[in-house]
Amino acid sequence: MKKIFLSMAVLATLAFTSCKDNENKEADEAMTEEQMAMEAEATTEEEMPEQQTIATIAMGNENFTTLVTAIQAAELGETLNGAGPFTVFAPTNDAFDKLPEGTLEDLTKPENKEKLAGLLKYHVVSGEYMAADVVKAINDNNGSFVIKTVQGGELTATLDGDNVIITDANGNKSKVVMADVDASNGVIHAIDAVVMPKM
Repeated sequence: MKKIFLSMAVLATLAFTSCKDNENKEADEAMTEEQMAMEAEATTEEEMPEQQTIATIAMGNENFTTLVTAIQAAELGETLNGAGPFTVFAPTNDAFDKLPEGTLEDLTKPENKEKLAGLLKYHVVSGEYMAADVVKAINDNNGSFVIKTVQGGELTATLDGDNVIITDANGNKSKVVMADVDASNGVIHAIDAVVMPKM
């Protein structure tokens, strides 16, 4: 009888210990899952890079090296790093290559800084206009959307098939070749020719 009682006591102790172990294990697992969720969240926050500004994106894109040189010469980097939002019709390197020989060299001289700044601001619009917004505005305005630039002049957006065409104050045309490069302070649309304000 003593043996049976002892065995029952041992079994009860084992059962109690086993329950406690299970409780601890479940608590550990719950803790681990919570910790894992927190770690995953922290990792996601760390891995998600902060969205870059228009100026930073331009600096990191090999198609815009000439534009970046011009922005630096005109000291507009701070503006394009500002809060915005801005829409920039950004000429590619090939667009600048289409300018008459010596034009860019002349504009980047220190004495022509204001003239260069005016030219670059002619490519910038206040507000964020994604490609779909521009196309909608063109269609809503009988096929032609006039855009006021930061420089004070106007650009006209029209459609040629699926392409958005930007016409400057002198009647020169450029085509949007890359749209909707999203930035923290606006959007960039790459164009294949430099647009010129009325001088």
